Amino acid sequence: MVERPASPARPLAALQRYGLLLVPRFSLIALSSVVDPLRLANSVLERPTYEWVTLGLSTDPVISSDGIRVLPDAAMTDGLGFDAVFVIGPNPIPRRGLGDIAAWLRRQAAQGVALGGVDTGSYFLARAGLLNGYRCTIHWEDREVLLEHFPQLIVSDRLFEIDRDRYTCSGGVSPLDMMIWLLSQPPGSRELAERVADLLVAQRRSPDDAQTVPLRSRLAHVPAVVLDALQMMQSNLDELLDIDEIARVLALSRRQVERLFREHLGTSPSRKYLEIRLARARLAVLRSNRSLDDIAQSCGFGNLSHFIARYRRAFASTPAADRAARPPG
Repeated sequence: MVERPASPARPLAALQRYGLLLVPRFSLIALSSVVDPLRLANSVLERPTYEWVTLGLSTDPVISSDGIRVLPDAAMTDGLGFDAVFVIGPNPIPRRGLGDIAAWLRRQAAQGVALGGVDTGSYFLARAGLLNGYRCTIHWEDREVLLEHFPQLIVSDRLFEIDRDRYTCSGGVSPLDMMIWLLSQPPGSRELAERVADLLVAQRRSPDDAQTVPLRSRLAHVPAVVLDALQMMQSNLDELLDIDEIARVLALSRRQVERLFREHLGTSPSRKYLEIRLARARLAVLRSNRSLDDIAQSCGFGNLSHFIARYRRAFASTPAADRAARPPG
């Protein structure tokens, strides 16, 4: 499918009302990152321009991912009207019990309500068939899961995506970036967004920014050639590169590469490559339903028994045991 540029969000009413659907095990920091920019915008404007209503599947308290219970203002079926509804997604994504949410979201879309997904909230929009033909994003840990179930979607690795009346962001504090951007649109303004960002002591990031921090920022003390080698390793997991081959690309000898890795990372290039592959494999084990054979192949392990042995040595468990221990969903 050909990717097309995102379109501007549709202008909303002068008094903008957000419904925030709290799915059990939702991210509390994500909820705060949505609400606080709206609260501060009203303070800056000195008038109630933005409203928010927390919603639950019922009016019972909703438990967050860190165990804090939040009493919603209303149930999602109470018939309240909104300009936009954001699903504050849970971690991990449940596998069952999503039908009522999907049906309710489809009714909101039929009424012209703009829809957003925060953290894993995009998954719920996708289950309702409401992201087809839209650019979207999701937390980087769950991107593979989203594409596994909905391979037709256009899923980016950006902090947030605004495509017409669909607003999605990755999680953590990225809702802060999305909300500040939305505050720059009517009925807000660029000046309002900048004031709110200043009050939050937040550096404004654009939707073009990627979710994960680049290696050069995370490992600023490491020489560029080592970072280049790490990037090559991360980009070649299924078909492994030989360390000699990496050294040739870097115009170094194998011994030089090994010395640089020991000096700056405290390990050998081969060991670091294995750590990267195992970390990617464990993420797939815990977050997806892909077969263990497929995961082993995609992470450069020649056979399943070799993969299981390396996995057990690294994590003191087997892939099957870790997968079986996932919370039921």
